[in-house]
Amino acid sequence: MESKRHRLEPGEMAEGILAGDKVILSRAITMIESTRAEDRVSSQELLKILLPKTGNSIRLGITGVPGVGKSSFIESFGLYVTALGKKVAVLAVDPSSEKSKGSILGDKTRMDALSKINSAYIRPSATGSTLGGVTSTTRESILLCEAAGYDIIIIETVGVGQSEVAVRGMVDFFLLLMLAGAGDELQGIKKGIIEMADMIAITKADGDNVEAAKRAMTEYQSALHLFASDNGPWQTQVTTCSALDNNGIEEIWDSMNAFRTAMDKASKLSELRNQQNIGWLHEFISRSISQRFYNHTVVKSQLPELEGQILAGELPVMEAARKLLDSYEKK
Repeated sequence: MESKRHRLEPGEMAEGILAGDKVILSRAITMIESTRAEDRVSSQELLKILLPKTGNSIRLGITGVPGVGKSSFIESFGLYVTALGKKVAVLAVDPSSEKSKGSILGDKTRMDALSKINSAYIRPSATGSTLGGVTSTTRESILLCEAAGYDIIIIETVGVGQSEVAVRGMVDFFLLLMLAGAGDELQGIKKGIIEMADMIAITKADGDNVEAAKRAMTEYQSALHLFASDNGPWQTQVTTCSALDNNGIEEIWDSMNAFRTAMDKASKLSELRNQQNIGWLHEFISRSISQRFYNHTVVKSQLPELEGQILAGELPVMEAARKLLDSYEKK
């Protein structure tokens, strides 16, 4: 894409991003998502320039079971906070197909009203092969959006799963959306996700579902004492909301601000982000080593034969792994 138009240098991109240019912001995110060596080098140069301008947002992670209405909630919440004069960026993650490797990337169509607001930015990205409900470059995208002046960065994940908790390692406030009236409210969701949630919101609390949502809220409030919380000075809150009626949106915003105040007062927010950065370092190292291993010439040539021997029952898995590791270490 860059080859068909003027390729911006990292310094030029930085100027555009700091000026709030959405087109250049999108080009920058596309560049950091690229696997081309040239783009990776430029991406790191860009991030180094912009790093002093980052860190001033509220990073909000949103997850929930399929059908809970994440996109509807985000649009309602986004419209509310932009009306308060805030700038909001939505980094929406769509799952990639295991077969085609493609992704629908339809979040802009699901947030039509919000996408038309000048102070809002919506960027859908595919997970690719990355687990955890986020992309391998979500953290870099957060930094770019912060440099562009967005006050709230929302990470919408692909849904609840055991590996979904990766998003908790890159946000300040973790919001879990749940449905009422679907049987046992505590079934179908991993205990670990509830333990990490800063707030649980029962969605679609409108019409005939209002009372069911209230009952679900009470059940979660009663059950929370069974879960060990590691949220420092903050106690996990439970509420109800409706994107249809815009009910409960203000309360969630107020709770986010109360959370920020409590964490700042206890000096926990900076500590949280420091821990996340160290985790990011180790994650990046692991991913880079894995990529280098599988791209190694000898490994690539030996792997198909060793896989065949494993399938034929001629070679134990661990022995095959050791052969590959030995070949890689002898490079």
